Amino acid sequence: MLGLTSHHRVPHRRVFGLSIFTRFRRLPTQERTTADGDLTTGGRPEPMPGGDGADDDAGDLRADASSVRDDDVVGGDDLNGKHSVAAGVATALAGLLVFFALIAPDEISGLTPGAFVRIPVEGLFGVALLLVLPARARRVVAPLAGVGLGLLTIVKIVDMGFFAVLDRPFDPVLDWILFDDAVGFLTDSTGRVGAIGSVVAAVLLAAAALILMALSVRRLTRLVARHSTTAIPSVTVVAVVWITCAALGAQLVPGVPVAADSAATLVYDRALQVRAGLRDQQAFATEAAVDPFRDTPGEELLTGLRGKDVVVAFVESYGRDAVEDPEFASQVGAVLDDGNRRLSAAGYSSRSAFLTSPTAGGGSWLAHGTFLSGLWINNEQRHRTLLASDRLTLNGAFRRANWRTVGVMPAVTRAWPEGEFFGYNQVYDFRNLGYRGTNFSYATMPDQYTLSAFERSERAKPDHAPVMAEIALVSSHTPWTRIPRLVDWGEVGDGSVFTPMAKEGDPTDVVWRNPARVRAGYRRSIEYSLNTLISYVEKYGDDDLVLVFLGDHQPAPIITGGGASRDVPITIVARDRAVLDRISGWGWQDGLKPGPQAPVWRMNAFRDRFLTAFGR
Repeated sequence: MLGLTSHHRVPHRRVFGLSIFTRFRRLPTQERTTADGDLTTGGRPEPMPGGDGADDDAGDLRADASSVRDDDVVGGDDLNGKHSVAAGVATALAGLLVFFALIAPDEISGLTPGAFVRIPVEGLFGVALLLVLPARARRVVAPLAGVGLGLLTIVKIVDMGFFAVLDRPFDPVLDWILFDDAVGFLTDSTGRVGAIGSVVAAVLLAAAALILMALSVRRLTRLVARHSTTAIPSVTVVAVVWITCAALGAQLVPGVPVAADSAATLVYDRALQVRAGLRDQQAFATEAAVDPFRDTPGEELLTGLRGKDVVVAFVESYGRDAVEDPEFASQVGAVLDDGNRRLSAAGYSSRSAFLTSPTAGGGSWLAHGTFLSGLWINNEQRHRTLLASDRLTLNGAFRRANWRTVGVMPAVTRAWPEGEFFGYNQVYDFRNLGYRGTNFSYATMPDQYTLSAFERSERAKPDHAPVMAEIALVSSHTPWTRIPRLVDWGEVGDGSVFTPMAKEGDPTDVVWRNPARVRAGYRRSIEYSLNTLISYVEKYGDDDLVLVFLGDHQPAPIITGGGASRDVPITIVARDRAVLDRISGWGWQDGLKPGPQAPVWRMNAFRDRFLTAFGR
């Protein structure tokens, strides 16, 4: 029993802390007075047995009871009813927030009604913990648990973004630098104001998740404490149901078990991911220490390509789905088949296969680093370690063998120190390629201009030295909304001819409301990039040109769907038959388009096989 005198009254706002699921029986005035008189000593509440924890519980109950009694005196039944409804709504919302944090999947595709027909074991454990803790400990644990749930919610939201773009979850150790890249992409695509607005919205959302979740857990904790006699048997019953469902593998929705432990599993997986990330640096150092070509002299490198101009062209987002998915394969395949006929008529031959990229949906630099270094570069930590090393890259091997090496990077708009590591004699980027047209969303210039500028700057020079070029073709980069068209090579000039094309069509935000339009834009962009490469070989190719073109990674899941492979096509084109004879043992298929049975290598295997095939 607990008695309260008038000087223990609390303000009316405390009524909002009451739940509509909690009702205090209002005593008649005379009964309350009698009760107060019986249970107080000198106008003060009589101490409750049980020490500090009991005193804390008593304090909570006194505050709740006083708030109800104040309504009788001041606000009347209408005010009390309004407050009770508001409090009930707040409590219900708090419960929904906590339930969502525990049950919600970390992939957008999993956000279905069936995903929420589950019982989270973490919620049962949390209620049980709150019931056994003393009041003082509850006051500390509740907000900490709320912050933890808020962080879990943030991780799930970030995971949704990573799965949607990169087809993998966020890595809490290795992926922080990608947020800077995301801001850069937003700036290029939507402008500085749009990027700043997106960052501010993200920060506010994260803060709201932490604050609201902490307040929600605090509110539910008070409810559980007030109704412990009801909560204990309720939790017991639900726990028995959970155990039974887990033992039987019960599912109300196919593939979604009723007994859920997804939040605990996610936390456990992240802990393993953190440990793996911390250990990865040493594992990578061990891999990088093995290099059979580290000390190979230049005169023994690439002897089978002496006198050739070797162009390695990365086609952005050119993945296996582009040549096999029925939605794209017929049109993209038609481009490649037509290219086969045109190049064969001009005396060229080609061989194709697949490589497995270390990334998907983005992170092109990881694919470039993997292909050129012969190491598996699947995260930013490995990429940074690679750039700080003396690893012999494919570019570096050509340079050691006395080729002029250049990098053509139209999307690079500022200083790019990576160029020195890769062993380029010259880097061409947006600042010195001379483009005077308008950009195409993310792409700073059309692929045709990029290839034309390279040709003018390098291969068109009389008596030029053999050149090895790495060229990034970015017209097929997301968002696939502004797609250029091929023009006559003689009309390319300074690129201003492309300006009207950059203004055609709907803006990105309109196109992306319809996934079918996004996929159609992706297909058209791949068709454009491939047509451009084929046309370049027709126009500027000769007996000394060797073209290696490949995709850097598969496009985002909005194009491929979930669970797509990470394979990308790769093709080698040459007029000199001796070049392709060198790779006859690879088993690659004839033509520009690899078939379903074409060989598949890991991308990091290419450097060593290429240097072996064309070395002494």
